[in-house]
Amino acid sequence: MSKHKSIERHKAREFAMQAIYQWQYTQDSPTEIELQFRADNDMTTADTDYFSELLHKIPKHLIQIDEYIEKVIDRPFHELNPVELAILRIAIYEFIYRHDVPYKVVINEALQVTKTFGATEAFKYVNGVLDTLAAELRPLEVTLHRSKGPAAPKKKAE
Repeated sequence: MSKHKSIERHKAREFAMQAIYQWQYTQDSPTEIELQFRADNDMTTADTDYFSELLHKIPKHLIQIDEYIEKVIDRPFHELNPVELAILRIAIYEFIYRHDVPYKVVINEALQVTKTFGATEAFKYVNGVLDTLAAELRPLEVTLHRSKGPAAPKKKAE
């Protein structure tokens, strides 16, 4: 993916996190929220198709996404920080439905968005949840990545 496209996707995720956060509180339709976001924000640097996909499809797959979250969190679901919840929902959607996005990119993007919008140490919690779920939702990809490990140092010629 080009650097320009990568930046557009990052902005789409940031807007999607804010829109999902709003949806969690208001239960307004994703269409209403999308219209508001497009009217109120300069989205020229965002991949608006990706933003729209995340905003509309996450609510449609919410039961499945939230079941994965509930399996690995260490607290009652209702105690999750709503910003972290929105970020986790986006990342888990990407794990399940966007196999074109490598799992490491999904995690890295979630951590960047968490560092921007979440509580000070929230990225550690988000990382733990996503690392655990990546192994379940993308087992082959995770296994291949982890089996590569760090490169062995080269021996000096004697």
